[in-house]
Amino acid sequence: MPALKYSRQRESIKRFLLSRYDHPTADTVYLHVKEEFPNISLGTVYRNLALLTDLGEIIKITTDGADRFDAHVEPHSHFICRKCHALFDIHMDDESFIDEKARQVFPGVIEGHSTQYYGLCAECAGKYIS
Repeated sequence: MPALKYSRQRESIKRFLLSRYDHPTADTVYLHVKEEFPNISLGTVYRNLALLTDLGEIIKITTDGADRFDAHVEPHSHFICRKCHALFDIHMDDESFIDEKARQVFPGVIEGHSTQYYGLCAECAGKYIS
């Protein structure tokens, strides 16, 4: 694969995502990057997000709503609130046992996993559960 040409816009997108833990949508990324690059198009943001995902530099999290993006690529799970749709990181000490369990029952090659938990975040649980 030929070397990837440096892009200030792509670096701005990645820098923005690294500064965030709320897993922004492409539209949120676009609005932020547009402040630095007023002529950038939403299509350019989408293409760069896809490229960064393909390169493994960010994670795309598919939800019931818009896709969300995370530049924190170390292994971790996510929690999605079914009421407010907030998305949170869940860091556990060691999730490698999940891959090992899967390898025991699957004849192919397990390289990793992605786990999403669903329910009510603490704020919504306080509002909806009495």
